[in-house]
Amino acid sequence: MSDRLSAAVERLRAGGLVAMPTETVYGLAALARVADAVARVFTLKGRPNSNPLIVHASTPEMARGCCSAWPGAADRLARAFWPGPLTLVLPKAAWVPDIVTAGGPTVAVRVPRHPLAIALIEAVGEPLVAPSANRSGYVSPTTADHVRDAFGEADVLVLDGGPCEVGLESTVVAVGDDVLHVLRPGVIGQEELSRVVGMPVLLATESAGPVASPGRIGPHYQPRTRVVLVRTDAELRDALATGPTAVLTWPGEALEVRSPHRSRAMPGQAEAYARALYAALREADAWRAGQIVVCVPVGHGAVWDAVRERLARAAAGR
Repeated sequence: MSDRLSAAVERLRAGGLVAMPTETVYGLAALARVADAVARVFTLKGRPNSNPLIVHASTPEMARGCCSAWPGAADRLARAFWPGPLTLVLPKAAWVPDIVTAGGPTVAVRVPRHPLAIALIEAVGEPLVAPSANRSGYVSPTTADHVRDAFGEADVLVLDGGPCEVGLESTVVAVGDDVLHVLRPGVIGQEELSRVVGMPVLLATESAGPVASPGRIGPHYQPRTRVVLVRTDAELRDALATGPTAVLTWPGEALEVRSPHRSRAMPGQAEAYARALYAALREADAWRAGQIVVCVPVGHGAVWDAVRERLARAAAGR
């Protein structure tokens, strides 16, 4: 075990916080069974206690131990997609603190696909909560430097695992007896899920009562600079006419703009676009333009759908 990993294990066992890389985004990890440690996550992030956390395990067996029920559909999904960017919402085990689930009866669990995350969980020997390692509502971190921009080493020990492979948060699915509900879209889409479980997979609607999944309340993925979404060249020209603008281009296309505008070319391939999105929003935010204009991709498929969902939330309420 490396010295840095050993230090991270010690920090967690002492009730402290560690930023760990996953394939989706960097997570702010704490021992899931220790309510005081979990509370530090909420406090440091400025996250509302009504927003539940995802519990990360190193194996499907460890994840299953977080749940009081494990239907056949959960087994099929775990075999097909774990380790990977899929979170399952199931009835919680009695040991899971209420603060983890925002007081609700279900817990969100997943097995991440990053060797350093797996190594950390295995070394600690128990599940970890790990919401995105950023201030609540801000753009999620996909590099260790993004985490360091938000938190000091005294508060968070950062494990650097390089840039995140996927770059968007996991698909979250509530597992029922005869239907699945997608609570948060991700790169694993409804059709793919349905093929595995052989049952309908629906997009969830908002409902009363405790929230079962992160990413469903309040602002998310938002840079400090206002985000404006455009869908046509005419809308882009109108946006540029309003003042200094940072532009994230149409996927796969270059855009020549003159000062006071700046642009960043975005990839044309869906997975590459998703991987680059949060870093691009952070870069555009640092330009301190009057607005960030994003040319919304029109491609089809689960990844593009997840990208557009994140962009819609980044621009919401602005």
